Amino acid sequence: MKNDAIMTHLKGRILDVYNENLLVNGTTIKWFNDLKVILSEFFGVEIAHYLIFDVDSFKPLREDYAFTKNMPTIKWLDIKAFFDERNFTENPIWDSENDMNKLVKILLRDHDDKPIGLLAMDSTVKWKEFSETENIKEFVCTISKLVKTIRQSIRLVQQENQFRHLFSVTKTFNSTLDSGEILNGTLFAINNAFPQIEPTLILSNDQDRKTSVPYKLFDYTSERPATVDAYVSGEITTEIEEDLGVRLINVPIKGKQGIYGILQLAVPTDYIFSTRQKEFATSLAETTGNALENAKLYIQSHKLVSDLQLINETSHTLNTNISLDEMLVFLRNQLIKSFMPEQICFVFIEKDEYKIIGASNDYFHTDEGQLYIQHVSNHFNKVKEPLFIADFNRLTKLKYGYRSLIAVPLKEQNTITGFSIVLHKEPYYFSFDAFKLMQSLIQHSSLAISNSALRNKLQEMVNRDHLTNLFARNYLDKYVESSMKVDDCGVFVLIDIDDFKQVNDKYGHQIGDEILKQIASIIEKKVGEKGIGARWGGEELALYYAQMPLEEGIQNCSQLLMMIPLETNPSVTVSIGISSWKQSEDIDYRHLFHQTDIALYKAKNKGKNQLSVMEVSQLL
Repeated sequence: MKNDAIMTHLKGRILDVYNENLLVNGTTIKWFNDLKVILSEFFGVEIAHYLIFDVDSFKPLREDYAFTKNMPTIKWLDIKAFFDERNFTENPIWDSENDMNKLVKILLRDHDDKPIGLLAMDSTVKWKEFSETENIKEFVCTISKLVKTIRQSIRLVQQENQFRHLFSVTKTFNSTLDSGEILNGTLFAINNAFPQIEPTLILSNDQDRKTSVPYKLFDYTSERPATVDAYVSGEITTEIEEDLGVRLINVPIKGKQGIYGILQLAVPTDYIFSTRQKEFATSLAETTGNALENAKLYIQSHKLVSDLQLINETSHTLNTNISLDEMLVFLRNQLIKSFMPEQICFVFIEKDEYKIIGASNDYFHTDEGQLYIQHVSNHFNKVKEPLFIADFNRLTKLKYGYRSLIAVPLKEQNTITGFSIVLHKEPYYFSFDAFKLMQSLIQHSSLAISNSALRNKLQEMVNRDHLTNLFARNYLDKYVESSMKVDDCGVFVLIDIDDFKQVNDKYGHQIGDEILKQIASIIEKKVGEKGIGARWGGEELALYYAQMPLEEGIQNCSQLLMMIPLETNPSVTVSIGISSWKQSEDIDYRHLFHQTDIALYKAKNKGKNQLSVMEVSQLL
């Protein structure tokens, strides 16, 4: 009867604890302080601690700092055998000198017989007497109901706070398309919900990086296996970081269409990430993922329009009647505007040789620049697909200045005729979307560039004499007329092979053609970059030197006069007529040609194998 009265009194006092603590905003310590008073009054207990059961382990109340500091994690499976026969034990429950072993441990269970907590207190005489009665079962059951009710109340209050905060964050996310604000809101929510946890954002490379929010880029080659697993599977993973003495919890930031990164939480190694915390972190990460996805889709929709306009503008301009050089300069400017690279290069492949085009940066003529060209050319020798390198220095032990690289081939009927390269010093600078856009841009430009190159070749064929490869007469006419409009002076020369008909009659026209080609070769070698040579017609050839005084022109022609008999087989001689013009003289191209023709006629009449000069004053 005495114990029954004690039990009735105990239940009443415990009910008071329940009523007083049910609506106390999720407080986890007040109810236990009240319970300790009851244990002290009824059993003379001076020491009492409570351990919460979560997931698969018991952990002390956070507010019980002294006990928490020296208390290791208790796994349920490690101590389950001690409670098979009854719900309390005074035996040591693990191999340790911890004071916990000296206390009586009372296991609290729910209606499904699953553990919900562990009450540890000193074993007093009154307790031992009470524990031997039938009332002990009702006592443990009553305490369990209290803990369960308080636990549910606390969980509801905390969930309410978390979901209220999650709702607030979601509301903010839905009102912005700024990824920086979204990421900042995510960190703010984590810091508010779990102030003891250090969060890190690990974002995929296709995210907008124009944000002041601290983050790191996700990299398959350097990330920890558990982080990669979380990114690939979309499930939470954990691992111990021995060097830092923390446990890393990887929560995928995922939307409906993909995974955009990892929210990594660093907690102490003995920290138990509760189911409630897991649910909140998962909900927050998914909310963040959906918000980033919406922002990305919005940006992508606008960018897609911009990209299509870029491709359309580029295709339209490149298919207008502009030169190949103008075309490549325009394309270079488009690449700069769209991708903001630090170096650009265009390379054409001609007869297995690589030619760097003038629209390229000078950097590619350096030894280091040549390394990138060689690497890209080796790639295209093996495969015909574009090349995207996020960090070039990962491919070599040497450290090079430019780490981000995109290379796209120029194709003509599935044959690679060249390629374009863009570089940037910062690794992971170019996004995969930028890679795809450049690929599309170059592919649309390839046909126009190929057509322009073909037009240049056709124009070159029209401008050149097919036998001697000297310029044709029409080209020379236009060249001289243009020079006389912009230059200060020039020298015009006509060359005629002496007795060429006799050469043809004696050796045949085939040898005659060879003689023409030999003389053309001598002219090109001698003239070089000083002027141009042309086939005037038949056995007549012509030279023109822009910005050259008459005296220098005579000297060059005198040397030709001596070289041609020595370097032709069979040996032939030539007659040369020379005239010049100056801007101060009133003379046009028709008069210039006429006076040169007269000079050539004089050289022929004076015995051939010589040159004659016609001054303007003589003609006038």
